[in-house]
Amino acid sequence: MAKFGVGQPVRRVEDARLLKGIGQYTDDISLKGQAHAFVLRSPHAHAAIKGLDAGAARAMPGVLAVLTAKELAADRIGAVHCKTDYKNIDGSTMFKPDHNALASDRVRHVGDPVALVVAETLAQARDAAEAVQVDYEVLPAIVDTAGALKPGAPRIWPQYKNNLVLDWQMGNAGAVEAEFKKAKRIVKLDLVNNRIVVNAMEPRAAIGEHDARANSYTLRTCSQGVHGIAGQMAEALGVDVKNMRVMTGDVGGGFGMKIFAYVEHVLVLWAAKRVGRPVRWTADRGESFLCDTQGRDHVSHAELAVDADNRFLAIKVSTVANLGAYLSNYGPFIPTDCGSGLLVGVYAFKAAHASVKCVTTNTVPVDAYRGAGRPEAAYLVERLVDLAAIELGTTPDALRAKNFIPRAAMPFKQAMGLTYDSGDFNAAMATAMKEADWAGFPARKAASKARGKLRGIGMSYYVEACGGQPNEKVTLVVNDDETVALMIGNQSNGQGHETAYSQLVSEGLGVPLESIKVVQGDTALIDYGMGTGGSRALPVGGVATNNAIDDTIAKAKDVAADALEAARADIEFADGQFRIAGTDRSIGIFEVAKRARAKKIDLKGLGEFTPPAATFPNGCHVCELEVDPDTGQVALLRMTMVDDFGRIINPLLLAGQVHGGVAQGVGQALLERTVYDSESGQLTSGSLMDYALPRASDVPSFTVLWNNQPCTTNPLGIKGAGEAGAIGAPPAIINAIVNALGIKHIDMPATPERVWRAANGGRQAAA
Repeated sequence: MAKFGVGQPVRRVEDARLLKGIGQYTDDISLKGQAHAFVLRSPHAHAAIKGLDAGAARAMPGVLAVLTAKELAADRIGAVHCKTDYKNIDGSTMFKPDHNALASDRVRHVGDPVALVVAETLAQARDAAEAVQVDYEVLPAIVDTAGALKPGAPRIWPQYKNNLVLDWQMGNAGAVEAEFKKAKRIVKLDLVNNRIVVNAMEPRAAIGEHDARANSYTLRTCSQGVHGIAGQMAEALGVDVKNMRVMTGDVGGGFGMKIFAYVEHVLVLWAAKRVGRPVRWTADRGESFLCDTQGRDHVSHAELAVDADNRFLAIKVSTVANLGAYLSNYGPFIPTDCGSGLLVGVYAFKAAHASVKCVTTNTVPVDAYRGAGRPEAAYLVERLVDLAAIELGTTPDALRAKNFIPRAAMPFKQAMGLTYDSGDFNAAMATAMKEADWAGFPARKAASKARGKLRGIGMSYYVEACGGQPNEKVTLVVNDDETVALMIGNQSNGQGHETAYSQLVSEGLGVPLESIKVVQGDTALIDYGMGTGGSRALPVGGVATNNAIDDTIAKAKDVAADALEAARADIEFADGQFRIAGTDRSIGIFEVAKRARAKKIDLKGLGEFTPPAATFPNGCHVCELEVDPDTGQVALLRMTMVDDFGRIINPLLLAGQVHGGVAQGVGQALLERTVYDSESGQLTSGSLMDYALPRASDVPSFTVLWNNQPCTTNPLGIKGAGEAGAIGAPPAIINAIVNALGIKHIDMPATPERVWRAANGGRQAAA
């Protein structure tokens, strides 16, 4: 049995069971007496429900219940509420419509749930759903983000005056205007941040149970944290949160989409109480397109003021952010506080201002997607900086270098009010350029031209805020059977939590990696947790784990001192052994645990950490590519990333996180585009036949290097890393395409059609 500590490239310990097929995802669970649920969804983007007849469906074979909004209201089942509150610029409260589990008078997007059919088998539930008769009066729909604010646009919520649910701002508008008056040049850019369908490998699933005697519920579901969902379910069902147990096993990807509650969670729990049996539901891939929250979807106008010496003075941005038909849990937070504070990037702006208008449309709700606001901010500022370099007649690296916040200025309070504690941006860019052979690019460009291809190179420099508040708590138990249990309230969904936490424990307690079990995903076993999101697992959970290790050792010293017949002050601990200082008399930690258990003492350490501020990972991405002007096809040739993640726990896991994020960034930059028909509101890219995800052939080999500057906002010096690739890759890729084509801008995704049009006359596709 081996001990592996911090900094070692340990392979993921969880992979053994997953590769053998003995992991347990939600859909793998089969409960005695379980029934199957099928959700009948609206075929219309916007329609009034004039009538609903479920009589024939209820009489069909195997059907246990057909539940509608009528039964929902009768049982007083509450809505799933958006948990974000903001004030409008005028001081009024933002509009937050209820999101009921089943639509009653109106449906607001294709896929809106109308009825739940519960039957003995899924096939019977599907058949019965087809027999439910719904009388729809089709209404005009609006799916266009900017169009939602136009006069006469269809209103999603008739009781509200328009589709603007939040009018918000950040920064100092007066200071920005003063700096703009001093400017030698103002650079302007309009751009779109395209909507993304998350497409986690594991579809969402849920199994609900109800205990009639205790009036308690159990929900099994794939999630990014069980405690927040438990609170939302307790609220919707009208029970104390103590009567709500939520459990999550293995999770096949989340990316922000699985961090909060959905109406299907409410439905299976409510249905389980209604039929007196466990009720299960699993989305198929097509259903996921219609019911999982989606990401991004911003339309922005940005302006950058530059002085005569090419130094940035100020930036101002106005954005319309599409939140979909309903306000999801963090929906309004993503384009506002989550991202807008980083619109200044890593540059020493004197002033900045952002205006965000959040709108509702007849589309699937929008919420967190890998990076959640930070990719949108980085894409905007890095495209604007590259455009400024073109218009100023300088190079993108020279313009960045002139305007970077210098390392010597750290900590630095940037123009939006965030304080960067550490970072060496010039060094990271220089390393990336050297590794990518930036200087040798002209020769490669000439060689491509000789073959009839257009070669481009582009860079981006991102910074993000993550790994911050709130707190996290950990319980660490050393058992007398020579095992250690770490109980923590966040949730792995592919990042390698079990491995990283085990490395911390192995190093801290000096015990074999194989002896450590990480326990997550059960509110009955873990009493607190903030879930996994915003790259908090190690910057916050890791520090809490270290604090629990220290507490465990401190408590164990009393038992060790008694066993060694020495004063507690004379006991030292290292490499799993308690030793009397200056002697060879020692006792191992597992032996101490056995002695503690004999005395009916649990060797249990508690750890908690509340970070004083976020961490600010940052890095330079360089992309080199070729464009075929005859077809518009883009071939990614080289991608080089130099990131600053502070202290590294496991470089192998870290590289994997960067690789995965970059692949998703490639998807957004080149391929992924969620398309709704402008007239009917139908999702025309509603399957993997119509929605393009990156394949292996679309993604080149990556060069991943580090330029780590330990952060000062947590004792481990760790910066978050989970979103980095998805933040840095899109602007680097688009900057490279713009460079190859000799144009000023092209919107994502840079599909072959769009690229071909830009290469042949500068025309972009209207679609």
